[in-house]
Amino acid sequence: MDYTADIKAYLDKDIDIIQKLNLEEMNDALNAIEAAWQRNANIYTMGNGGSAATASHMVCDFNKGISDGKSKKFRLQCLSDNTPTLMAIGNDIGYEDVFVHQLQGILNNNDLIIAVSGSGNSANVIKAVEYAKEVGCKVVGITGYNGGKLRRLADYYMHVPADDMQVAEDLHMIFDHMMMRVFCERLR
Repeated sequence: MDYTADIKAYLDKDIDIIQKLNLEEMNDALNAIEAAWQRNANIYTMGNGGSAATASHMVCDFNKGISDGKSKKFRLQCLSDNTPTLMAIGNDIGYEDVFVHQLQGILNNNDLIIAVSGSGNSANVIKAVEYAKEVGCKVVGITGYNGGKLRRLADYYMHVPADDMQVAEDLHMIFDHMMMRVFCERLR
């Protein structure tokens, strides 16, 4: 089988969307994340499915990668990472509460939320973001498609203008690695 045309078509789609990214919005999001680091804020990430994987990977890249060898470290925590906690909340309370329940009583207005949702409409992510907004906490929304509810609620955006979940998730990981590289070089 010769898959080269299929491979090229897929990669061309990623390249086309990369060229459409709003760099000013992304810059604002990076500045919000750096400001949270400067004030020693807790930064909470979350997502479902592939977005959960991105949110978790971000914690590794920030807490270990960027913070490696530095006295001032990032303080990220992924709300998607603790399977027993997620299952207990989902079973006993409801899946829509798996993130908000973890934030209640610990989130303060000094913290930052990084919410990852390809559609921007994941009910559990939106419920946590609405709670964060009630607390006065700022939110970075990482989205695809039209951004959904998350784009309307977030204070800062890293948006992938693509109606394709795989392309959105590809670029969300690029955002993570781009931030790691930029912060590693700039926050020395």
